Amino acid sequence: MPVRTILLTLAVLLPACTRPPAPPPLAPLVEEFVKESLAFSPVIASASGMHSHNGTSLDEAIDSYAPEEIARNRQFLDRFEQRIQRDFPTPPPDPQDAADLAIIRGQIRSAKLEFDLLQNYRHNPTVYVELAGGALFNPLVLEYAPLEDRYRHIIARLKRIPALFGQARTQLLDAPEIWNRVAREENDGNRSLITGILAQKCPAALKPAYDEAAKGALAAIESFNAYLKDDLSKRTSDWRLGKDKYAAKFDATLGLGQTPEQALADAEAELARVRGRMQEIAGPLFREMFPGQPLPGGINPLVSRVMSKIAERHATPATYFSDARRDLEEARQFTREKGLMALPSRDNLQVTETPVFLRGIYAVGGFSPAPPLEPKLGAFYWITPVPETWTRERAESKLREYNHYGLKILTIHEAIPGHYLQFEYANDVQPESRRVLRALFFNGPYVEGWAVYATDLLIEQGFLKEDPRMLLTHYKQYLRAVANTILDVRLQTMNMAGEDAVRLMIDQTFQEKEEATAKLQRAQLSSTQLPTYFTGFRAWRRLREKMEQQQGAGFRLAAFHEAALKTGAVPMAELERILNAPK
Repeated sequence: MPVRTILLTLAVLLPACTRPPAPPPLAPLVEEFVKESLAFSPVIASASGMHSHNGTSLDEAIDSYAPEEIARNRQFLDRFEQRIQRDFPTPPPDPQDAADLAIIRGQIRSAKLEFDLLQNYRHNPTVYVELAGGALFNPLVLEYAPLEDRYRHIIARLKRIPALFGQARTQLLDAPEIWNRVAREENDGNRSLITGILAQKCPAALKPAYDEAAKGALAAIESFNAYLKDDLSKRTSDWRLGKDKYAAKFDATLGLGQTPEQALADAEAELARVRGRMQEIAGPLFREMFPGQPLPGGINPLVSRVMSKIAERHATPATYFSDARRDLEEARQFTREKGLMALPSRDNLQVTETPVFLRGIYAVGGFSPAPPLEPKLGAFYWITPVPETWTRERAESKLREYNHYGLKILTIHEAIPGHYLQFEYANDVQPESRRVLRALFFNGPYVEGWAVYATDLLIEQGFLKEDPRMLLTHYKQYLRAVANTILDVRLQTMNMAGEDAVRLMIDQTFQEKEEATAKLQRAQLSSTQLPTYFTGFRAWRRLREKMEQQQGAGFRLAAFHEAALKTGAVPMAELERILNAPK
């Protein structure tokens, strides 16, 4: 600080004609921020393709929540923020550099918000449970080294599990009951991971070392679950952020310059519009499905009966994955034939089960991209299977929600041309440090908004256009994105009751009970992520419309998509500046 004061004083004394010094190149700053940030999170670092830092193996380490490590991380953020304010008082003229700087500023803001205000590591035990699962699962599925080497990393991390859960006991002050319960369930998944597939695939030469390390890790898991159930459960807290904390996190997460109240008003207006459109489509379908029967009065009875009939065509638990793989090829072929964008040369997508330790938040499925530093490795379209322990009624509810048409939409959203295609483009961003920065600290509306936009795009371009059932199902699924915003804002800031949230999803957006129940849990486990779908979709649509107006007859849809995806997941305002920059 004294050095900076002296420099500022000298600047005032210099002659007025002296030009200010040029800012330093941004690329080294980006690379330093990426590497230092990853060094604080070894689990994410190795999953991203960075395996060592300053001679230390990150593949054998686990993130630390020790108080001194948190203080060191917080100090790093302060120092970096001061450097940016000193060296880059105004945005760089290059829009790509400006986007990188905006991402760094945004990440520092979000991280400091977490350390200073939200402090999930003091209230959310799933932080530790999911960290442990990722630390063990990623080396298994990401083939960055020979199997024996990766198992040495797994063994080293198994040995660190007791210390991790020891830090959790020290740091956790209280927890909402649902966070506590889900943490125990996900930790059961960690136990199954260690005793199941990890044990089965362990090379014979390493089996004794694995078994010894696993014994300590399993004991720590059992002990931590007992602590959660018998101790931490007595110190409960509210999972709701409240208006002020939510507004701060909402602005930092979305970066759209929109308040929660504005997003809520937009979503509720869109809910009414789309429901009216669904009523128009459902009328003719009802007459076809129920010949001779009188048309039900009102939107809900009409659309609900038609959607219920549509839901009868669905996979079985045994065919769920094969149907998803079929749908993936169908979407890939349609995207190629329509020329919506070039498909990537890599073919590294795997359709696989959602890891058990992540099923609390990924009750339906999700996408895990290839590491940005090793894009040749696998990318995973996760699908959460129907558990064998479920009742027939519960299993049927999920299969009806992800019926013949719903599973297609899920696959488009998560895979092609949704998240998989999006991240494959992003994994070609250069330079490497920029690629990793934008992959690690991606903008939520860019990422989730694209997946909603991609689904809407295929419908717009005529995907199964001869079948109005597909169109009606698309609108139903789109209403889920709209309802996500309503639920998140109202649950977190307006004390919306859980039963009212479920009622909204079932009655207003025609979701099955199982889907609504799982979404409520997700809304209670997270905050500000759910609004990224609807707000991001609207931002993508507005950007495309602007580009069409500016380019007129010269606008090419595929060129727009490719240019926008080649940037990686930058904030939407930065994306617009990049696309409008002189070529």
